[in-house]
Amino acid sequence: MIQVYTGNGKGKTTASIGLALRAAGAGKNVYIAQFAKGRLYSEIKALRRFNNIKVEQFGRRCFIKKTPERVDIQMANKGLKRAGEIISKKKFQLVILDEINIAVKLKLLSLGDLLKLIKSAPRSMELILTGRYAHPKVIGLADLVSEVKELKHYYNKGIKARRGIEF
Repeated sequence: MIQVYTGNGKGKTTASIGLALRAAGAGKNVYIAQFAKGRLYSEIKALRRFNNIKVEQFGRRCFIKKTPERVDIQMANKGLKRAGEIISKKKFQLVILDEINIAVKLKLLSLGDLLKLIKSAPRSMELILTGRYAHPKVIGLADLVSEVKELKHYYNKGIKARRGIEF
């Protein structure tokens, strides 16, 4: 099954990590590839406590806010290749590609390569794709799509990201 969490609201990664915890609690093996992220976020520290959850990051320490550099493209493609290997080995029952939609939007990855990867996943595997700007073709392949819509955010009042809540 293919699930997509997209939209401009807060909580897409959080939702996928909640699903990872649920799957891990049920004894399933979980793989999480984070694209365009490279910091040691609090959720990564927490997930390391689980033997059946593996997290790998394919981004630099900072989130890309400008034009991506060559290193960003290389890291994202390394992540996509690694995700393909993980999917083909079928060791993990839940695979999360966090911020993969952003990686495609920023042209770190090609849409065609992502679509091939999605189609290669066995139906018995749960494949989760997160990030704003999910491409309509990705949405078309999905079995479940949730759009997280921002109605109000305290960031607009000048409240900065807080440890344990946003990172």
